[in-house]
Amino acid sequence: MKNKALIIIDLQKGLNSFGTGLFQLPEVLNGVNQRIIEYRKHDSPIIFIQHEDEDLVFNTDNWQLFDELDDRDTDFYIGKTHANAFYQTSLKELLDKLSITDLEFCGAQTEYCVDTTIRMAHGLGYTCSMKSGLSTTLSNDLLGAKTIISHHENLWDQRFLTFI
Repeated sequence: MKNKALIIIDLQKGLNSFGTGLFQLPEVLNGVNQRIIEYRKHDSPIIFIQHEDEDLVFNTDNWQLFDELDDRDTDFYIGKTHANAFYQTSLKELLDKLSITDLEFCGAQTEYCVDTTIRMAHGLGYTCSMKSGLSTTLSNDLLGAKTIISHHENLWDQRFLTFI
């Protein structure tokens, strides 16, 4: 797992307070923690991305990561204000400093921050991967969360990332 980092996007308490909540959240958090365990075994970097806006105000309870996540002081934390985790953040600089070429993604919301960041990472030349089912989102007026996730996984597969 040399040159590989785990990117965990926006798994923050406030995102679960809208509508019916995040789809299959307990399963996603459990799966993310399993990936964290794997990365810790290999001393590979774990990077938590946290969105900041009027609903996820910095340092409030809504902004905090879910308590169930195995995050530690030795992990890396990047704040962002845009769907693209690379936009006006230090993410690219951190990855360069750590000599990271391969990124594994998970997190929320599938069709916003996860999708945008995956596509940007692909465009920047990173080798991208994901374990199927480890992104989540909210249902909306047009589509259910399960459909949104399936649609995006289908789009990403072998175009923007490889499923592991």
